[in-house]
Amino acid sequence: MKTIPYIRVGTTYYKLVKAPTISGHFNELLVTWNAHIIKQDHGKDFLSKVPKYDGFTCIPSHIDFKKEHHNFYNIYSPLQSIPKKGSIKNTLSFIDHVFGKQKELGLDYLQLLYLRPTQILPILCLVSKERSTGKSTFLKWLKEIFENNLTYLTNDSFGSQFNADWTNKLLICIDEVLFNKEELTERIKYLSTTNRNKLEAKGKDKREVEFFGKFILCSNNEENFIKIDANETRFWIRKIPSLKKEETNFLELLIQEIPAFLYFLINRKLKTNQATRMWFTSKEIYTPALNKLIKHNRNRVEKELASILLSAMDKFELDSIDICPIDALHILNKTRVRTDLTQLRRLLKKEWKLENQKNSNSYQKITIWSNGEINMEDAKGRYFSVQKQFLTKNFDELMTD
Repeated sequence: MKTIPYIRVGTTYYKLVKAPTISGHFNELLVTWNAHIIKQDHGKDFLSKVPKYDGFTCIPSHIDFKKEHHNFYNIYSPLQSIPKKGSIKNTLSFIDHVFGKQKELGLDYLQLLYLRPTQILPILCLVSKERSTGKSTFLKWLKEIFENNLTYLTNDSFGSQFNADWTNKLLICIDEVLFNKEELTERIKYLSTTNRNKLEAKGKDKREVEFFGKFILCSNNEENFIKIDANETRFWIRKIPSLKKEETNFLELLIQEIPAFLYFLINRKLKTNQATRMWFTSKEIYTPALNKLIKHNRNRVEKELASILLSAMDKFELDSIDICPIDALHILNKTRVRTDLTQLRRLLKKEWKLENQKNSNSYQKITIWSNGEINMEDAKGRYFSVQKQFLTKNFDELMTD
């Protein structure tokens, strides 16, 4: 019996069409269709045969997928690849390249994506200054595995208020990411751990939906593609080395092994147990690349503050200068370096090992005017005293980067 390529959801008719892709595959799409046209093409009695649903839902599953849940049409896309026992030599070699010593964690990550798609997972970041590392191949390979349930975004599209094209996806991949706005970092951190999100499409009201998306970020910028602090636990940052030998058809070899790889994931035993809401502990996913990113974010604040303080000392011929954390916050905001009072207090006390005045005393406060001029004015507070000798000793290398 021929499958009817139409459905009715609520009072609207849709046609299930398969749009061809350059790769030779097909993307299944729901396109609104006119009831009059359906009758014209198939006869007036045909509409009574069209399956009817009360609404849409999105329930992810790769092993026991169901297109209908309690008379609601499931818009999650079933996978076409059927698990089948076979060789996964190239796949395991590629996973070893991407995850290195954390290969077993990487396999756990991929296994959880496939078997437990609603499980919250860390934000996976693949970074490298080098070319021909396989970052893009990794995303393309995942696209072949998870098909329509993976989508690509740009920095701009992620920052847009409209998210209907990605909020129901399993994987949201952003290549060449550069989040230079603090609100973008906060947004991705929030979405990585929430199970609800506001879906917003052009011309339609916002509505709350369940959210199970996982983020994968790729960047050639290892040091400042995103702003994170030292206590951040949501990011798993992997520095990817260059491929020893670049094979032009390597992606095709990986695609051929997908059925066997899915069979492997179904039958493999997880090496880790769930220890946090993102499954892995911060210790398990720690990498030197994460430390490098944190250090650069911290050093950027330190470097800028040290530079301003030294400039003020040189201008007013001082051997030391007094400053409160709020003063530092105001002058750094003028230079567009984003930080907060907590980080600045920690910097002055823990990193620079300074002690502030026990009582509020008068001092000369640094200010920066709109034209960039450094000025000093009378103020009162529990200030820290910074010695010029300390800055030149500890930041001389930074100042000459």
